[in-house]
Amino acid sequence: MTRPAWVLPGTLAALVVLSVPVASAMPRYRLQAIPQLHYDRGNALWELDRRVMACTFCHVNDSGGAPWNPFGQALQAAFRQDAAAGGKARFPDVLYAVLRSGDDADGDGYPDALEVYARTLPGDPHSVPDRPLPELRAAFDAAGGAAQYAPPTPKR
Repeated sequence: MTRPAWVLPGTLAALVVLSVPVASAMPRYRLQAIPQLHYDRGNALWELDRRVMACTFCHVNDSGGAPWNPFGQALQAAFRQDAAAGGKARFPDVLYAVLRSGDDADGDGYPDALEVYARTLPGDPHSVPDRPLPELRAAFDAAGGAAQYAPPTPKR
């Protein structure tokens, strides 16, 4: 029994088309973090642009997954702490709490919230802002400090 010539190419084309949404989709946490951290500003197509916020924001590998970098570990620890206290915190709340804490997960001398503001990676000690800490802190405070990263209030 022979198959029509179009079956194999047609099947391959269908598999490619079906895999596009999966390949271009961003994980839910990143989709929540991008607007909360204002990384979507100036990019109307941010939901499709993986450069807006790289996986290495929280992960060691460019493709995500384990292992987690120090900032990702700080988020995991905050989730564990909330769960141990009986809470059921949402990701935006945990992200905000970690940024509000003033900690410097990667130990590079810049608190995580300042690195988010400067668009550097808070979990990579080699990714540091190009502005001196006092100057960056003054600009950050003038822009609203950590409060600018508060989770969006639910619409009623």
